[in-house]
Amino acid sequence: MGFTDTRFTVNLSILFTELPLLERPAAARAAGFTAVELWWPWPDNPTPDRAELDGLREALEDAEVQLTGLNFYAGQLPGPDRGALSLPGEESEKFRKNVDVVADFAASVGCRALNALYGNRTPDADPAEQDALALENLTLAARAADRIGAVLLIEALNETESPLCPLVSSKAAVDLVEQVNAATGLGNAKFLMDLYHLAMNGENLAEVIDRHTAVTGHVQIADCPGRGAPGTGDLDFADLLRQLRQADYEGWVGLEYKPSDTPSAGSFAWLPAPLRAAR
Repeated sequence: MGFTDTRFTVNLSILFTELPLLERPAAARAAGFTAVELWWPWPDNPTPDRAELDGLREALEDAEVQLTGLNFYAGQLPGPDRGALSLPGEESEKFRKNVDVVADFAASVGCRALNALYGNRTPDADPAEQDALALENLTLAARAADRIGAVLLIEALNETESPLCPLVSSKAAVDLVEQVNAATGLGNAKFLMDLYHLAMNGENLAEVIDRHTAVTGHVQIADCPGRGAPGTGDLDFADLLRQLRQADYEGWVGLEYKPSDTPSAGSFAWLPAPLRAAR
């Protein structure tokens, strides 16, 4: 087990970024992949024009790739922001305006996983106030996801790269998943297990997989250190993916790594071409 029985999806917000957004689905398809995921593609605009949404939908359909995951509005990614939903004021309002836009677009392309990034602590807001606002907004997002039959994903980042984000451990993220599910009664909030971030935090990945796979809705990978392709760092992905399958994880594994200095299409040598298409 390992690569041979894993369903991979390519993150088009970190791979193929040398191309315009609407050319990336076809580039992923040309590299042999049939599934893709995205951060929110318009970081400056939570409510893009219908023409922009239609253009992305058509690009996905024309390339014959399935969108498996989409982020809610999260501010500048990549960049200084780590989400918007816990930030009082304008950013939180942008998140709220974005919720139904994301849900409706996801429904139109059959996407069933929506990721909500928490956001940073801010010096002018009480942490308890931010946490209360976050729970309120995550409840809103969970209900919108449920409306289209989707799960809401909650992700832990790493403290080194995101020192102002409070969700920097698997426990913190899973605890929040449980709070959201208790608040909504829906049970559709799930943990996004990003093995790169967890490894950067020094967590024992085997223990994380054993403890949290049952509440995991999505997995993302990049090697550590460096956030490069598997084989560029210290993680044994064949073994980690085997452990996930033994823990009964059957979901998607998102390739969310940096392609180094080569074009993205050249960063998949670690994964034989016959194993790239969804099965």
